[in-house]
Amino acid sequence: MRLFVALNLPPEIRERLAAVQDRLRRAQADVSWVRAENIHGTLKFLGETEEKRLERIRPALAEVSKGSAPFSMELSGVGSFGGPIPRVVWVGVGEGAEPLTRLAQQIEAALGRVGFAKERRGFTAHLTLGRVRSPRNAEELLAALKEFQAEKFGTFTATQFELMQSELRPSGSVYTVLDRFSLGPG
Repeated sequence: MRLFVALNLPPEIRERLAAVQDRLRRAQADVSWVRAENIHGTLKFLGETEEKRLERIRPALAEVSKGSAPFSMELSGVGSFGGPIPRVVWVGVGEGAEPLTRLAQQIEAALGRVGFAKERRGFTAHLTLGRVRSPRNAEELLAALKEFQAEKFGTFTATQFELMQSELRPSGSVYTVLDRFSLGPG
């Protein structure tokens, strides 16, 4: 099973981000855009995982959720990682970046205790909108991103995170929620 831990978005914010993707497509860059229904914040990528490990993953995530409180999160600004030839197009997190980062670090530590390798790079609060496949029209893409640098896409209260399964198919990834973990005691 290919697994990851995610913070999923309300449908109305996903729709706004899909509209941004549509406008960015006009740059005709070689980007593999994340399908609107799949846009999420990755808190921890677990990769290929044996099903029997779920019996250790679930309690570790439940413990993190109990010790974390719901928080407000605002998505704003669009940018890229990778310099003059971008690798990833992302939407940023304004308000809520600190509690989101703290949550990701707690998940990282909890899953480290049950045998998952620590990420090499530190957590950067963002949501991936697309992955750039080649340098074709990179300049046009970077210019198009500037249009959205200060745009706000909505605020919501993060009340839970999910353990997700990703199935890679020719038509794109299909995500399935395996378990939900509510933030806060109870």
